[in-house]
Amino acid sequence: MVQKYKKEEWLPLVNEQGELVGKAPRSVCHSGSKLLHPVVHLHIQNEKNEIFLQKRSMKKDLLPGLWDTAVGGHIGLNEKIEEALKREAREELGIRDFEARFNGSYLWESPREKELVFSFLCTRYDRIHIDNDEVDSGRFWSRPEIKEGIARNLLTPNFIHEYQTFFHTGFSEKIKN
Repeated sequence: MVQKYKKEEWLPLVNEQGELVGKAPRSVCHSGSKLLHPVVHLHIQNEKNEIFLQKRSMKKDLLPGLWDTAVGGHIGLNEKIEEALKREAREELGIRDFEARFNGSYLWESPREKELVFSFLCTRYDRIHIDNDEVDSGRFWSRPEIKEGIARNLLTPNFIHEYQTFFHTGFSEKIKN
């Protein structure tokens, strides 16, 4: 069975406290198995308190074409959270230098997978340059635009959850001071 998955990306499996308990191929983690695996999310907020969202590529197998968290991705085997955050920011948005604060972590479950999400907020970064197959485009959204995007089903359920948890409550204004 291991031979079947040899060329595939393997992900760490964790318990709800984030402690490593095993590993599994990406396809198995996304097959409805509900094997808990860790991911990072980076939200980018500008001086106007607008939030940058990326439009997911139509090539994505999950939620293609929807607007999502600025940066998101799996933490690799033997990779630290901060390393994954830096790698994903570079791969998805071309950001090489940034500062981020930890928002918190939470469990996210969809019909296909279960993730332990480590969410961060970035208010200082060098530049955004999208040049990859994962992201179609990106832009900053105002609070009213996000509210309308939610009503029109343009945003991923995961982003909506994080927005309501970390931003809608005035969280971002609190940490800006």
